Amino acid sequence: MTNQPTRMIKGRLITARRRLFSWLMIACCLVTAAVVIAGGLLLHREIERLGPLPLEAAKMVSVSVVDRNGHLLRAFTTKDGRWRLPADQAEVDQRYLALLFAFEDKRFHDHGGVDVLALMRAGFQFVANGRIVSGGSTLTMQVARLLEGRHQRTGLGKFRQIVRALQLERRLNKSQILDLYLRLAPFGGNIEGVRAAALAYFGKEPRRLSLGQAALLVALPQAPESRRPDRFSEAARRARSRVLERAVQARLISAMEARRANAETIPNRRREFPKLAAHLADLQRATAPDRAIHKLTLDRRLQSQLEQLVGQRVGGLGKRLSAALMVIDNTSGEVLARVGSAGYFDNQRFGAVDMTRAIRSPGSALKPVVYGLAFEMGLVHPETLIDDRPVRFGTYAPKNFDKDYRGTVTVREALGRSLNVPAVKILDAVGPGRMVGRLTRSGIALALPDAAEPSLAVALGGIGIRLEDLARIYVSLARGGKPIALRQRLEKSSALASAKSSSATDLMDETAAYYITSILKDAPPPDNAKAGQIAYKTGTSYGYRDAWAAGYDGKHTIAVWVGRPDAASTPGLTGRTAAAPILFDAFQRISARRAPLRPAPRAALLGSGAQLPEPLKRFERERSASKTGAYLERPLRIAFPPDRSEVGIAGHKSTVMLKASGGALPLTWFADGSPIAERQRTRKLLWQKARMGFVKLSVVDAHGRTDRVMVRLRQQN
Repeated sequence: MTNQPTRMIKGRLITARRRLFSWLMIACCLVTAAVVIAGGLLLHREIERLGPLPLEAAKMVSVSVVDRNGHLLRAFTTKDGRWRLPADQAEVDQRYLALLFAFEDKRFHDHGGVDVLALMRAGFQFVANGRIVSGGSTLTMQVARLLEGRHQRTGLGKFRQIVRALQLERRLNKSQILDLYLRLAPFGGNIEGVRAAALAYFGKEPRRLSLGQAALLVALPQAPESRRPDRFSEAARRARSRVLERAVQARLISAMEARRANAETIPNRRREFPKLAAHLADLQRATAPDRAIHKLTLDRRLQSQLEQLVGQRVGGLGKRLSAALMVIDNTSGEVLARVGSAGYFDNQRFGAVDMTRAIRSPGSALKPVVYGLAFEMGLVHPETLIDDRPVRFGTYAPKNFDKDYRGTVTVREALGRSLNVPAVKILDAVGPGRMVGRLTRSGIALALPDAAEPSLAVALGGIGIRLEDLARIYVSLARGGKPIALRQRLEKSSALASAKSSSATDLMDETAAYYITSILKDAPPPDNAKAGQIAYKTGTSYGYRDAWAAGYDGKHTIAVWVGRPDAASTPGLTGRTAAAPILFDAFQRISARRAPLRPAPRAALLGSGAQLPEPLKRFERERSASKTGAYLERPLRIAFPPDRSEVGIAGHKSTVMLKASGGALPLTWFADGSPIAERQRTRKLLWQKARMGFVKLSVVDAHGRTDRVMVRLRQQN
């Protein structure tokens, strides 16, 4: 009986407790709902107050100039003096990213910008220890703080980071947020972003970091000033050790790997950022100041090697001498290297002056154009004889460089030895105005004194030219006389460059360019260099102010200038002794093997001087283009039979009709090198007793211009 009242009492207590619990749950839900509603209202109000994300700040990066493979040539600080280079995940060592997630934000790819568990852990640690042990910030929250540019260690500051982090997650995906961190994270001083940090502390791109380097870069942004390795190496070492310890705990690396990484040296200084192709980088930045990345056609490895080469070579020539150099791909016209001076920061040599764009006298470097136009016009042939004797043109009496004369020489020898008197004689026949006009129409910029007309002095350097334009001339020679626009930016369309080239007049015809190449390749090379592989020419301006060398093989053209930027004289400075050695060394830097030069075109007249048509055997000063009218005539061509054709001869006859078009009469016909008929005053010839089988037919006009065809003659029944 006594148990029943007890059970009733217990039942009532249980019921009361259940009711109380239910009311408490309801109260908790109401409180929670109120908190959520209040938090939502507060969050909405804060979002409204803060406004949109300040993403514009992240777009301000250092202007970067990169080579054809994306390698950094030069960078410039931002307007506020910071090094902040663009970088994304594909450009960063993957071990760095793994260490970053393990140390900073394990659940980066899972949370929505705020890691609640990490915040709760940070709160418990603060209560338990009375100080901040861990911040609980996610990478998204750190990016939000970096975008705002302020770091407040208060509850309100943390709340603002949370708000911004949520905004970021709604606006950007995880990959974009991570890229922002890689770009904005502070690494001490004015270094921001992992790429700038890797270059500043290790002198390398962040694509391939050692484990110790990656760990150090993960540790620095937490306290970038107090852990700067160039100032507080021990603090940096301890911070790196904590990152490696966390990586071992997360089983990303082994304890042995961590020990090896801890043994790596901490950098004790900041390195200089690359300053390759400094002049061209300055020009590109000035031309397109709003462009963040300038991608050039240069090759960083070659550019670096040639800058060192120029600096070393000029260092042994004189304290105030400088030099400039350009390397061009003959096929595409792309500039692979461009050295503007012997040292950009060398004030004694006026290193900041870009000598690839300075107007200077080319000396004898334009002589190949003089002879090339004479070849094209049928005035001379490489084996034509010409007199090298004292001569006067009115008041102008040219002299050879060594003040000596060689008597009668071939044109090949005259150009090969760079004799002045024969070159002026040839230019007198060609016409200086015609030569300057041809250069201008082919896209070459020349500088004459105000109101001055081209004179015979042009043959010896009496005109101004830039190194880049001289290089274009020799690229044209390497291409069989066809010019091409130089390209320095990869962003430019190759079609645009081709259009510019196609609109330019040929520098000279293919046969004339071949004759020039055949002469220049046999020019004596500098000491310890091989002959016959590079067609090149040197030049020395009046008063020993400028020394030049330009040359080409089958693939590349290189042009070199040496002198003083202030145009002062340097006694003894010549193209052969100062510029040519740099030219040949530069070719060796490109490749130890030379690409073969262009073969002889079928129209080239090969053989000795005795085999030349009579008008080409000896050059007479009285024979000029204006008298012969050669430049007005159509090119000489064999009209019949066509090249590589088969001609059937009916019956038992062995007679073939030969026809030519253009050229200057009389004509001389050859079959397999043997004369068929000489000095024909008509462009048609009935060839009697034609030989059956394959026959090489050629015709030569009065000015030595030639055309050839290969045909097969067969008996037709």
